[in-house]
Amino acid sequence: MATLPITKLGAEKLKAELHQLKTVERPHVINLISEARAQGDLSENAEYDAAKDKQGFVEGRIQEIEGKLSAAQIIDPSELDAGGKVVFGSTIELEDEDTGDKVTYQIVGEDEADIKFGRVNISSPIARALIGKDEGDTAEVQAPGGIKRYEIIAVMYI
Repeated sequence: MATLPITKLGAEKLKAELHQLKTVERPHVINLISEARAQGDLSENAEYDAAKDKQGFVEGRIQEIEGKLSAAQIIDPSELDAGGKVVFGSTIELEDEDTGDKVTYQIVGEDEADIKFGRVNISSPIARALIGKDEGDTAEVQAPGGIKRYEIIAVMYI
């Protein structure tokens, strides 16, 4: 299995979710199942069916997170020394060459991407266009509305 890059913060969030699932959700579902069993006939017991469905979701999510963490290559952006190049984990300040608007993005793994917070997936078009570029370079991104050009104002490792 290939390694999956993830920031230190992203790995901590996955570990916290895993802990929550194992210590809170799993025991709660087990309790729901035992309560539903106590009601008698399981063939027409909607509570039992719902509890079993929830158990399947919780167990599936636990396996998914454990798999991701076992394949994770945890990267701490503050410890990077890429010589000003855009790499996984770096935070980049960009200026749209057409409008002059400035935006800041951090390049992160799939599970931690959230555009509302300026975190873009490593496999997104904008991240692929930025990787390997230096401060002052121009990146061309194929966007739905056509090609957008961004000047890289700053590259930070925070």
